[in-house]
Amino acid sequence: MGRIRVLSDNVANKIAAGEVVERPASVVKELLENSLDAGATSVRVEVESGGRRLIRIHDDGCGMLRDDAMLAFERHATSKLHDVRDLDAIATLGFRGEALPSIASVSRLLLETRAPEEETGARIEIAGGKMLTCEEIGRGRGTSITVRDLFFNVPARRKFLRSDQTELAHIAQLVTQYSLAHPDKTFELTHGGATLLYATPVETLRERVFQVFGSDALEDLVELNGHRKELDMAEGGEQIAVYSLSGFVSRPQVQKNNRNSIFLFVNGRLIRDRLLMHAISAGYHNLMPPASFPFALLFLETDAGEIDVNVHPAKTEVRFRRQSWVHDFVRDAIRGQLMESRPAPAFELNPQPAVQMPYSDFNLRSDFAQSMENAQAASPGSGFSLHPVTPPTGRFDFGPGGIEITNDAVRTAPEETPPALKLRIPDTHGGFPAGSYTAEHSMVRIGDLRPLGQLHNSFIIAAGPDGLWIIDQHVAHERILFEQVLAQQAAGRMEVQHLLLPQILQLTVQQQIEYARIADELHSSGFETEPFGNRTIAVKAAPAAIGPGDLERVVLEILEIAENELRSVSLSDLRRGIAASIACRAAIKINMPLDHKRMEWMLRSLAATEYPMACPHGRPVALQYGTREILRAFHRI
Repeated sequence: MGRIRVLSDNVANKIAAGEVVERPASVVKELLENSLDAGATSVRVEVESGGRRLIRIHDDGCGMLRDDAMLAFERHATSKLHDVRDLDAIATLGFRGEALPSIASVSRLLLETRAPEEETGARIEIAGGKMLTCEEIGRGRGTSITVRDLFFNVPARRKFLRSDQTELAHIAQLVTQYSLAHPDKTFELTHGGATLLYATPVETLRERVFQVFGSDALEDLVELNGHRKELDMAEGGEQIAVYSLSGFVSRPQVQKNNRNSIFLFVNGRLIRDRLLMHAISAGYHNLMPPASFPFALLFLETDAGEIDVNVHPAKTEVRFRRQSWVHDFVRDAIRGQLMESRPAPAFELNPQPAVQMPYSDFNLRSDFAQSMENAQAASPGSGFSLHPVTPPTGRFDFGPGGIEITNDAVRTAPEETPPALKLRIPDTHGGFPAGSYTAEHSMVRIGDLRPLGQLHNSFIIAAGPDGLWIIDQHVAHERILFEQVLAQQAAGRMEVQHLLLPQILQLTVQQQIEYARIADELHSSGFETEPFGNRTIAVKAAPAAIGPGDLERVVLEILEIAENELRSVSLSDLRRGIAASIACRAAIKINMPLDHKRMEWMLRSLAATEYPMACPHGRPVALQYGTREILRAFHRI
């Protein structure tokens, strides 16, 4: 007897379930997508014990005929594909016909459905892949699917489930994300009878964001509108692919320590995509620290034939026909919107500890903060109490496993609580307050500021029509010089100073390798260098902005950037890294007095930059204490 045999349908379905059904949230995803494909306008999700005991989804979609309901539990039975050519342009969320049989093989499943063409509905009960009953029932149009005792017959899978709190967090995140993607539909999520989310239909995505997250969240977001681009698909230009991008991205001061707060939808499909993740990070390049990530809720729409959605078992990844073009389109749209809106950090009354910035010419804590403490100790009556300020970080923590459900129906030990994400669901029955989302904090009019003086010879205090501003003079000058160096690099006219005697630098083996790789870029950035023996180079000229005492540190720093960060990215990013190092060393320092004219020059020059909000390393340039906040503090409003 041969060794190869054909697996039974029951075993095959359980294997498929291992790919499709990872956890209770996977069941919710598949059934929720089926409801949306069925044209449902209202979806209600009921969960118990984090989904392991019960998942029930009701929808008012088109329902199924009785014969179709029975056939739906056969493998690869689907109403969404008819021909192999349909795979080239899939417009539905589901299409393989694997979800229902896979879920039914590892749970006790009950399906109740009725199509408008039939007077009665169908009720089908399945346990562990075996059909128990099939009967007619009376019910309204739509479908209800109840999944009980998930993985009851696969204990090895069941023991890998996390706590009820964690599993519920994944479900809550998923339902929340799809409610954001479909603001014209009603979404309700309950756990143990307690309502966690209830979102009624609204007209715009902005209203849905307010509905789910509240007005405070909107103040930290920048909306992407009108980003649409056409791509000729043939040399003659007969075929055209259209791409559009909409949604929200956070201001650069909202900095997360991972990518879990980035939500991507392509043609309405929730996905995880490295290409788009990289494009978003590239859009924030030099606007926030390299190890930080923004919040993003993005919707990319294009022709169905432009993407391949059949590349992942759980349909969470896609492949683009023209990947580099899509990457640049998303990157440029985000960066262009940030350039246009110029969002400024708000003044935080309870700042968090300062973020350690790379390649800084001084240590915020040891040099600046210590000098402030010394000044206060010498003059205790000054009334100033300054601390390093970092951008706000507490408003957006929407990552997988990161939702903290504050629900009495769920009780877990503290160590089982997922990372801090609170899903705050405000009252959604009220109206959307007009103007409540208007952001006051913007640097569009920074050129209108009037300098009042300096604070400890390190910060410029300025007044404007929109409130009081505090500008970090070092960081502001760094941004100005950074863009000047970029412009000189692009024009091929770097301002260079020749040294009377060449400066000899000793390199490590790795630095020698990196020097050989980027020598041409060093030359185009104003450094005239040449090899000078084993692991030694001679620097004959350098950018005029760099003082002789900083020359060695700048060159070694550039080699460190090339080695640690920029090996796998574009030539443009390497040039920006070089420009950032030059600007950081050449910028004025803290504890440096500035007269009124120099402060005015600083503000005017800062206003002329493309992006005055952050230094090349992502540190905020200015903080604003808005007029509305001042009036509120004085109880005027």
